[in-house]
Amino acid sequence: MSEFYTLFHEQPLWAQSAIGLALLALAAAIVNFLIKHVLLRLAAPFLDRRSKTADRAAARLANVVPALIVGNGIYLVPNLPPGLVVLVHNVCNALIVVFIAFAISGALSYVNELYARRPEAKNRPIKGYVQVVKIAVYCGALILAIATLMDRSPLLLLSGLGAMAAVLLLVFKDTILSLVASVQIASNDMLRVGDWIEMPSMNADGDVIDIALHTVKVQNFDKTITTIPTYRIITESYRNWRGMKEAGGRRIKRAIHVDQSAIRFMTDEESADVRRFRILADYLDEKQAELAQWNAKNAGDSPVNARRLTNMGTFRAYVGAYLHRHPHVRDDMTVMVRQLPPEPEGLPLEIYCFTDTTVWGDYERIQSDIFDHLIAILPEFGLQLYQQPSGMDMRAGLAGTGPKG
Repeated sequence: MSEFYTLFHEQPLWAQSAIGLALLALAAAIVNFLIKHVLLRLAAPFLDRRSKTADRAAARLANVVPALIVGNGIYLVPNLPPGLVVLVHNVCNALIVVFIAFAISGALSYVNELYARRPEAKNRPIKGYVQVVKIAVYCGALILAIATLMDRSPLLLLSGLGAMAAVLLLVFKDTILSLVASVQIASNDMLRVGDWIEMPSMNADGDVIDIALHTVKVQNFDKTITTIPTYRIITESYRNWRGMKEAGGRRIKRAIHVDQSAIRFMTDEESADVRRFRILADYLDEKQAELAQWNAKNAGDSPVNARRLTNMGTFRAYVGAYLHRHPHVRDDMTVMVRQLPPEPEGLPLEIYCFTDTTVWGDYERIQSDIFDHLIAILPEFGLQLYQQPSGMDMRAGLAGTGPKG
């Protein structure tokens, strides 16, 4: 060792500095290798194997040790200018602050991942709050790093922030708005990951896949992604279909347009004929008893004063009975068949009910089956759908082969 010491001091001053810097860099590299490739591998079985976030946070924290070695060992390198020594020391200290900030950020991300595995995380995500804490950590690290580089107290920088408050408010305007919006969204349970929402102003119609501090991501049904600023969730209107999913039934609200010229009173033969429909038996018995009682008191001898069954009313009763007996229509929810005001396209007969599923494909199949049946059975009541004439109807009419009325 003494021979090495003697040989070292026999070298030129620049060579002594170069050897010292090389030894310092070698020591930092060896320590960095031992920590990352030995200690971290020994600790790997104790870390969470389902996530790499904890590994990255530990690796960033491990960078602190080589920076400490360089920052403090630079004083042992001979013949360096004092200004350079102070500069290297300050830069290493600033890097230590940055590495610690990155490690804390990684730890916060890991905490968010752990929370996301819990059942309640879907309803109340904390990602927005984690991002706010990260911003605070980065801001604090930036102030400490600058103060370390300048070799000044951080309080001097903080005292100057008062004059910059207006600038900071302008720069972080969206962040402040998003933070307030995130708190309101979480506290009022306005939005969850997995909710189906419609927001026409943003052309969003799909499932929420991410709720962050600044943005809410919606995957539309055409597989495109719409990014919505978080604060717009509380400043603009949108429709959330979560209530429909939780209720377990999706609404059918659609009308068929009946040709009004086909609506008429039913003859006795037609009234007897519709008894073929078993689901109408109770309605016909009750209705005919009601009409007979009323007519006996009020009709007199003229049939014009009598109340009679209509094909439209009977069909409406059939539709109601059909829906109540349908295996995929929720009988515990509203089931209603109603007439809407007449239109140029005919008399709308609206079906209002709920299916027993909220799955989109199944819902459309059930709805289509219902209307297939109703449209097909409509002529059995002497009714027909209204349909605007097509070119084929025009040609048939001009050729004299159309239906005669």
